[in-house]
This record gives sequence, C-alpha cells and structure tokens, in this order.
Amino acid sequence: MGLLSWILFGFVAGALARLLAPGPHRIGCFGTIAVGVVGSLLGGLAGEVLLGDNVDFGWDIGPLALAVAGSIVLLLVLRALNGRRP
Repeated sequence: MGLLSWILFGFVAGALARLLAPGPHRIGCFGTIAVGVVGSLLGGLAGEVLLGDNVDFGWDIGPLALAVAGSIVLLLVLRALNGRRP
C-alpha cells in the first residue's frame, strides 16, 4: 500500500476504534489517524505473533479487524495514562 492508503486505512481503523471503545476520546482527526496507524502496526504484530503468519495489510476484513483491535487497545492505554495525571 502507498502512503495515502496507509493514512486512509489508519483513519478508518481509528474511527472504528473510537466508535467501539467506550468513553470520551479527546483527540482530533490527526490523533485518530495516528492511533489508527499505530494500532494497525500493533494489531499486525500481534497477528503475526499469535497466528505465526505474515499479515498483509490490504482492504480485507481480517487485517482491518486486527487494526481496529490494536487501535482499541492503544486508545484504552492512552486513556489509562491520561487518567493518571493529577
């Protein structure tokens, strides 16, 4: 995939993660893209470790599900870290 496809894929994954994860998220459009792209990388890494197979990020349901799952985990970690501030 090209750079624009990665950004669009990250935005879709981040937006779906924001819809599925409970609670308020105080991040904007660029934050959603960043969470989606990093979540895609985390989900792909977890998929390769757990499945023992190379995960190709294309516009299929499997890689999108891994990307959304990684993005949800990242959102929850960010919310936990943000909640610890005094």
